[in-house]
Amino acid sequence: MDEVMTAVDASSTKGHEASSPSSNLLPNNLPLIAAFLAFALAQFLKVFTNWFKERRWDSKKMIDSGGMPSSHSATVTALAAAVGLQDGTGGPAFAIAVVLACVVMYDASGVRLHAGRQAELLNQIVCEFPPEHPLSSVRPLRELLGHTPLQVVAGALLGFIVAVLMRNSV
Repeated sequence: MDEVMTAVDASSTKGHEASSPSSNLLPNNLPLIAAFLAFALAQFLKVFTNWFKERRWDSKKMIDSGGMPSSHSATVTALAAAVGLQDGTGGPAFAIAVVLACVVMYDASGVRLHAGRQAELLNQIVCEFPPEHPLSSVRPLRELLGHTPLQVVAGALLGFIVAVLMRNSV
């Protein structure tokens, strides 16, 4: 007997072929692409927000942590939003992404921000040591580690916008 292929069978077969690793060189994963794009865009924007604040161009800001907007927040928010837009908000993947986003944003604006402030204070103390002190020649600690709440919110907003625009363009 001849097999009859229905429209549902044809569309499910077509979907599996399009998602096979050999057919596409770029991954067709909205949450992954949205997260990486939000990260890259946030890092790129830091050069411009730094210029606006300090009136000087510093391309090193593209690879530094800290600053406006938070690339950590942009990344995890884009991930959570894209998962929610793609799979809905009722599944475990969305729950995991939201919890991850909350932890990362809390850490960025809490622990890492205060660690940076402590590093700034320690650097000031070390600068006051006399030259003969054994710690006077220690390399300064990195001060820009965390984010202010405004930087976290700006990053989260950027991540959400990237996820929505990516979803609408697909």
